[in-house]
Amino acid sequence: MTSSYFRRFEGRMPPTFEPMSKRRERAWHFWAGATVAAGLWYLVWRWGASLNPDAIWFSVSVAFAETLFFLGTLLFYFDIWREKDTPRRSAPARRTDAGLDDSSEPIGVDVFVTSFDESCDVVEPSLEAARALDLPPNVALRIYLLDDGDRLEMAALARRHDVGYLRREDNVGFKAGNLRNALFHSSGDFVVICDADTRLLPTFLIHTLGYFHDPKVAWVQTPHWFYDIPEGVDWDVWATHRGGLWRRLAAPLFRWLSRGHRTGTDPFLSDPAVFFDIIQRRRNRNGASFCCGAGSIHRRDAIFDQAMKRKAKEIQKMTEGAAKARLSALPCVPLEPYRFHVSEDIYTSILLHGDVQAGWISVFHPQVEARMLSPWSLQAWATQRLKYAGGTFDILLRENPVFKSGMRWPVKFHYAATFWSYLSVLWAPILLLAPAVSLMFGITPVEAYSIEFFVHFLPAVAFSEIAMMATCKGYNLGAGRTLSMSALPINLRALSLVARGKRPQFPTTPKKPGFGGTWPVVWPNIVLIGVMISAGLVGAIRTKLGSEGYSASMLWTNLFWLIWNVGLLTQLVRAAFWHPALELAQPKVGAELEVSDDYAITPV
Repeated sequence: MTSSYFRRFEGRMPPTFEPMSKRRERAWHFWAGATVAAGLWYLVWRWGASLNPDAIWFSVSVAFAETLFFLGTLLFYFDIWREKDTPRRSAPARRTDAGLDDSSEPIGVDVFVTSFDESCDVVEPSLEAARALDLPPNVALRIYLLDDGDRLEMAALARRHDVGYLRREDNVGFKAGNLRNALFHSSGDFVVICDADTRLLPTFLIHTLGYFHDPKVAWVQTPHWFYDIPEGVDWDVWATHRGGLWRRLAAPLFRWLSRGHRTGTDPFLSDPAVFFDIIQRRRNRNGASFCCGAGSIHRRDAIFDQAMKRKAKEIQKMTEGAAKARLSALPCVPLEPYRFHVSEDIYTSILLHGDVQAGWISVFHPQVEARMLSPWSLQAWATQRLKYAGGTFDILLRENPVFKSGMRWPVKFHYAATFWSYLSVLWAPILLLAPAVSLMFGITPVEAYSIEFFVHFLPAVAFSEIAMMATCKGYNLGAGRTLSMSALPINLRALSLVARGKRPQFPTTPKKPGFGGTWPVVWPNIVLIGVMISAGLVGAIRTKLGSEGYSASMLWTNLFWLIWNVGLLTQLVRAAFWHPALELAQPKVGAELEVSDDYAITPV
């Protein structure tokens, strides 16, 4: 069954995320300081001595974009400055140990497995994993399947596994509303949030409940681990499906160009290790790692505490408004433990982190405690990215915590780093297209590509690369840059929709392989690549002809960045040609392919 494709990856084991060594931390801090100093030196010179008076608006625009990126670097460096894990403790043995009442009842834990349109073969392993959890002493577990699709097959699945089944008559609030409904039909002291494909590891509760010895801990987030990320196929296998000539000529060439033996490895750059092990883990030093939904466990009292306070504020505002308008009745204000929003996880995080009176904090547990499924189609990837970007922009423009009182300033800076990274969609296109503009029209953002320019520019770039290599603990630096550049058109679309007042939608990410429907996703990247290649050809020809404004240094400097940018944009185009059947087949060279009819490969 193609929808159960993930069964073949059952043997994969989660990675272990090691703490940052003191030696590496010292190196990171040194090179980060050097980068900031070199960046300031470059920007002072850039604004004071390098602006091109013959193309002043172009020059100022590029310098302004560089300055905004530097400010983003400062926020990012603060965001990941130091790693500080919360000491792990054994699970609380008594209710009072977890900041609860002093009754003799066991500590109640509810596991919520949310579903809307996912198939039974995706949801069933999640229920099986929840039932296989190792329970600490004095813990009572209840498992609920939250079916927002109101399907008979899901009700039967819940009965078969002897778990609670909760459904609704409507889909108000979507996932947030689904969770809200479950909270009103359950009573556990702690709530574990799972998506339909979240398969908790047996140690989840053993390793996370201990953090709740601190009564101020509102939730614990664990890393997302996609255990089905494609490992790719050998170039020889790939070329075999395209005939003997392809195999003899293309495989060696592509192996040399890619500097690897395999193609299709993590085609959609889904591996979230950098985000969780570098960013979330280091926000933990300020109790500021935000909730990412699945794989998290929450204190019920904290969820309802912020919901009640928010409802009281809304009632107060409405009462004042009613008094002014002399209204005799007030509309009902619903209690939303999870705010009805496409990004209900980060929204709830903001509300709890902003409650200065309660002093709620979060904990990031640095090791994997659940396995999940990654996008296996370009459409699924685009759906996920549009949802992330739309939810973030909606919060940024309408409920921005940075400009509200109540939140501690270090926590505000962590959220500001997230918002700034998404806002870079406004100035990233300037730097992306600047080399093409220069080569097409013969204008430059600097007065001259002189030795003085490179003396100021190269140290800032080189120090930044060294700093990132030091802090990222061996992770692939190019993946993040490629992802941000490839997703640029999607993020621009998300910002445009939110700015025009269209609230983000709640589509679920497809949980099965797919192929097709890629053109709407990749056409902006293809157009940009075409524009850049055309600009490179124009620049080369006009330099050869000795046209005014063109020189060898101008040509080669801009060609370097043009090729760099084209390389980043091509990742999404390459992903459009990745076919899940190739990953599922994995035959030996020369063997006959045997895959499902839905994803059959026809040799050329």
